[in-house]
Amino acid sequence: MERSIFGYILRHSLPQQVIILAMTVASLPFYYVSLELPKTIINDALGESGRGHAVFGYELDQVSFLFVLCGAFLALVLVNGVFKYVINVYKGVVGERMLRRLRYELYGRILRFPLPHFRRLGASESSTMITAEVEPLGGFIGDAFSLPAYQGGMLLTTLLFLFMQNPWMGLAAVALYPVQIIVIPKLQRQVNELGRVRVRQVRRLAERVGETMVGAREIRANDAAHFERARFSKELGVVFHVRFAIYKKKFFIKFLNNFMSQLTPFFFYSIGGYLVLQGDLTLGALVAAIAAHEKLDSPWKELLNYYQLMADSAIKYEQVVAQYDPPGTRDARLVDQDPPDGLCFEGELQLSGVSLIDEDDVRLDGISFHIPLDSRVAVLGPAGAGMEELGLVLAGLLEPTSGRVQVGGHDLHDLPESVLGRRIAYVGNPANLFSGTIRDNLLLGLKHRPVHEAAEGRLPAREIEEARRAGNSAWDPADDWLDLATIGVGGSGELLARLVEILHLVRFDGDVYMLGLRRPLRIEQHGDLADRLLEARRLTERRLADDPERARMIERFDVERYNENATLAENLLFGVPLTAEFTEAKLAGHPYLLEVLDEEDLLNPLYVTGYEVADTMVELFADLPPDHEYFRQFNFIAPEDLPDFKAMVGRASADDLSGLSRADRERLLSLAFKLIPARHRLDLLDATLKDKVVAARQRFRANLPARYADAIAFFDPDGYTTAASLQDNILFGKIAYGQAQAAEVVSALVTEVIDALNLRGRVIEVGLDVEVGIAGSRLTLPQRQKLALARALLKQPDILILYQATAPLDAAEQYPVTTAIADHCKGRLLIGFLHRSDYAAGFDRVLVMRNGRIVEEGAYDELDRDGSVLRQLIAAE
Repeated sequence: MERSIFGYILRHSLPQQVIILAMTVASLPFYYVSLELPKTIINDALGESGRGHAVFGYELDQVSFLFVLCGAFLALVLVNGVFKYVINVYKGVVGERMLRRLRYELYGRILRFPLPHFRRLGASESSTMITAEVEPLGGFIGDAFSLPAYQGGMLLTTLLFLFMQNPWMGLAAVALYPVQIIVIPKLQRQVNELGRVRVRQVRRLAERVGETMVGAREIRANDAAHFERARFSKELGVVFHVRFAIYKKKFFIKFLNNFMSQLTPFFFYSIGGYLVLQGDLTLGALVAAIAAHEKLDSPWKELLNYYQLMADSAIKYEQVVAQYDPPGTRDARLVDQDPPDGLCFEGELQLSGVSLIDEDDVRLDGISFHIPLDSRVAVLGPAGAGMEELGLVLAGLLEPTSGRVQVGGHDLHDLPESVLGRRIAYVGNPANLFSGTIRDNLLLGLKHRPVHEAAEGRLPAREIEEARRAGNSAWDPADDWLDLATIGVGGSGELLARLVEILHLVRFDGDVYMLGLRRPLRIEQHGDLADRLLEARRLTERRLADDPERARMIERFDVERYNENATLAENLLFGVPLTAEFTEAKLAGHPYLLEVLDEEDLLNPLYVTGYEVADTMVELFADLPPDHEYFRQFNFIAPEDLPDFKAMVGRASADDLSGLSRADRERLLSLAFKLIPARHRLDLLDATLKDKVVAARQRFRANLPARYADAIAFFDPDGYTTAASLQDNILFGKIAYGQAQAAEVVSALVTEVIDALNLRGRVIEVGLDVEVGIAGSRLTLPQRQKLALARALLKQPDILILYQATAPLDAAEQYPVTTAIADHCKGRLLIGFLHRSDYAAGFDRVLVMRNGRIVEEGAYDELDRDGSVLRQLIAAE
């Protein structure tokens, strides 16, 4: 990157800056005439009574001449305003385009950072730099040349006008400029230095906040909150004192500017007035000079502000460059280059004297070995042996300090990422996922370049052109990026089969299957599956009819009956809300539902039911801690809301609710809506009330206004409920509370039906569209690790490197998954840095590390002997 912000601006926006300057120069003559016109109006149109004037050959009387001059003045105001508008808009576009370019370049540099740099530059600090810290640079880039040219041009034009009126007036206007030019920059340099200190300190604050968020658990577990607050307070104090010093100097600069700007009118009134009295200056010229001086003040302040902004922007840019241009940054050409034709990995992987020194700490020390590219190698060692660093070096993710790594005769670290990313796969511990679906994360290793343009959803041509102008990627994320040819897959059907195969290999297919069962079906993607699931529902009905024991574990939906295992709200709607207005949180206040309840004489009884629930909960929870099991079991009232309900119960009784407000009644109705008779067993809903609820259900659906037609997906025994999960559609009912192991038995029944209809793969396909959350937060740690393993295996790499990749899995799955991966990789190179030494028995070759060196090497049976380092590792585990 360019070391100065002006170098960056000139390199990427020189033509645009020239255009801005040209428009600025073109505007100055019009500005000069706008200064001259007031003098002409006062001296000629107003000062010479009764005299006519010729304009473009036309003789005008004094009044007409006055209005012509005023019209000309108004036209000049308009012209100057248009010039300013066009210049401001254009420089704003240039600034935002350059800001977009800068952010894109910084983001691209993150992808090229040497891995050790990430330890020195935290995630929060990086995001703050790219978002908040460089934000002001966009405005400055647009103003970099245009503002001093425009404001400086206005200043010089005004000064020229003043000297043209009278040299003494011009000298009076510039008399104090030398003082300001000498004193203010010195003070500004002090402010700039304080600004550098402030930026560094604010970054330390950001690091402290990020560290606290990551370590919040440890802070609470060690009762260290007071100490951490004290440390943060000290950091805040440094920021306060730095900013206080900046304020004192900055506002002293403003005080000097204001004071000196007020001295100039004193000179004008005294010197100019004297000249008018002596007849050496016309009154119109004095008035015009005073008006011009008022316009002189604005560009001078703008130039001073620009100087401050320039210094601040230069500081920000320099510090960003310092952080985003570390030694060892990967060459951009290696990131952008396409894979060379005919390049293949054959022969051996060779290491020759590979060493790695990180911050004076020797991580790897002269490692040399060679491995055939069709073998399976296990690497073992204690903590701190250098295994992780060696794995990263072998994957091309970390460049050694000295030595060479060659694969198939090619220097590994001279190969472009398009080769490394396709031919080598690395899975660490823990693995990283990205926000999106399971499918998105699985297929990440196949998205190298767009393969086909998208039929729909493609970016407009204007957006693509704007991306090019800003130096951004012009590729459309909506295009088809899947390079299926590299894994020998011909279409979506074959791809799904391959995904299911890989997921089964790492034992993740069961998790994805269960996630799919709990997910609603996207009809636009899997519309044909709805009919198959209705078939599964009918098969479930037949099996339940033949098995009364399992049938008791499900209470199926019946439009004529109240479902004892569903909430009162679910019984009323008899469907799944599709919009927010019919969700449980808003249902109690919905006017149409309240109208239906009132017509069925249900409203007051349900208010009373809600009151009885509140009264019971207040009495039951009065002396219980907030984490008591009853709060989870009854889930009516959160512990923090209990005092409010206690006060509400005290203001009324079951026989008299008149003391409650409308909001209170809605809260009581919400409690009633949460009742599940089979679960809560509070005996608050008698048969008569349940019958009324069923009748209200019928009225609610029959009279539903047209505007709510798409707000609820009603249960239909012969139709698919789009908003309900796959499992709920198959069961068409609720799992019964109080039945031993009902959930397990019903889940087994659903799986039995799914397998009988050969739908497991389709359910897994639905599960692939489950969102994983930020960094995979919605998945468990073992699930995230399995997904990363499947992603690596899917792209069929020539070299697969696993660093303790099965360690996060459940203990019963670690060895089977390790063995399955080893079998799957026959004929290709697998390097497993194992967390258990005995897992190495199935590998062709074993390397044992200690203190960054290879201390033992050979077959597992050869090394498993008395006194060997391998035997010591096994004994220590």
